[in-house]
Amino acid sequence: MDFLGLIFCLPATVYACYGIYAAIAFFKNPYGKYALIQKLDYLPPITILKPVCGLDPEIYLNFASFCTQNYPKYQLIFAVSDPNDPVIAVVKQIIHDFPSVDFPHLDIELVQNDRLIGTNYKISNLANALPMAKYETLVLADSDVRVDPEYLQTLVQPLADPRVGAVTCLYRPIMNGWVATLEAVGISTDYLSSVLVANQLEGIKFALGTTIAIKKTVLAEIGGFEAIAAYLADDYQIGYLTSQLGYKVVLSHYIIDHFISTNNFPELLDRQLRWAYCTKVSRPWGYLGLFFTQGIATSLIFLLISGGSGWGWVGLAIAWISRMILAWVVAVWGLKDRTASKFLWLVPIRDLLSFGIWLYSWFSNSMNWRGRRLKLSDSGKLVLNDDLND
Repeated sequence: MDFLGLIFCLPATVYACYGIYAAIAFFKNPYGKYALIQKLDYLPPITILKPVCGLDPEIYLNFASFCTQNYPKYQLIFAVSDPNDPVIAVVKQIIHDFPSVDFPHLDIELVQNDRLIGTNYKISNLANALPMAKYETLVLADSDVRVDPEYLQTLVQPLADPRVGAVTCLYRPIMNGWVATLEAVGISTDYLSSVLVANQLEGIKFALGTTIAIKKTVLAEIGGFEAIAAYLADDYQIGYLTSQLGYKVVLSHYIIDHFISTNNFPELLDRQLRWAYCTKVSRPWGYLGLFFTQGIATSLIFLLISGGSGWGWVGLAIAWISRMILAWVVAVWGLKDRTASKFLWLVPIRDLLSFGIWLYSWFSNSMNWRGRRLKLSDSGKLVLNDDLND
């Protein structure tokens, strides 16, 4: 019985080993599996759409990094809904500090429009900014990310291949405080590990919200922003709908810095539950299968059930060692994540928290998001809590 219990723990070890392989394969040769048609001089004019709401940490520096791109011609549109949002003052300062006289290749605009096309306010902001976009190639970029001058040039290259419909990026979480540290460790060692596994297995059929590059024509083919305005996992939907049309979704080798501003534990739980709900409704069978990747938790359960047997300790050792190696390879070696390097010892604690969130997520779809109480329908759409019967 103890040996059978050990076998129960092995899927997590197999997953960790494959994750290590997937990470090494990606970071050694990011575009190897795509066989892309490459054009080194592919530098189309770009419109960056940046939805903004409220003040993120170091937000001026985040915005400014998008104004210093080593790129011949691009447009940057900030989109906000509330005319009294304090972020507007920051955007106006950016426009003042990067005038067209000194930056003729860059056109910065601010769009303030409170029109709603769905329950996802971020997508409404993007839809309101789209009519101002001058160029065919679009980049959707969150407000809490920072990039270096080669970002646009690197990101856009896969779109030279007409088979590519969208490009997205991994990101390196930058934390501020112990709660944000706990979240950052989970992102870089767990979530992004699963992205690399999916990429190696079948190629990703989703996108990551920090950055998505897509052409206007492809966006129109998937139904525009209106098609995803009711979804919480808007980034997933953009990638999924694009792949359903037969286009490739490419994971770029560019890694973005993502600033995490989680201030307290309840806020951390709210955010993690939103992500859990998104995954559950988007890929229910895959989400169920996550149980078998939770080696830290399953090995502890086996150890307790076995009464501290020798096989129980063997299972614990194998699961924990393989998990820690995976975390190191992805976060420290691959992403060059300084937070993960310093706080790698938090991985077991973070994994146990993730396991608890996974369990809880099966019993609720309710969430708090930007001051609203919402529920996620079985189709993945956001609805006001009062509009659904529990």
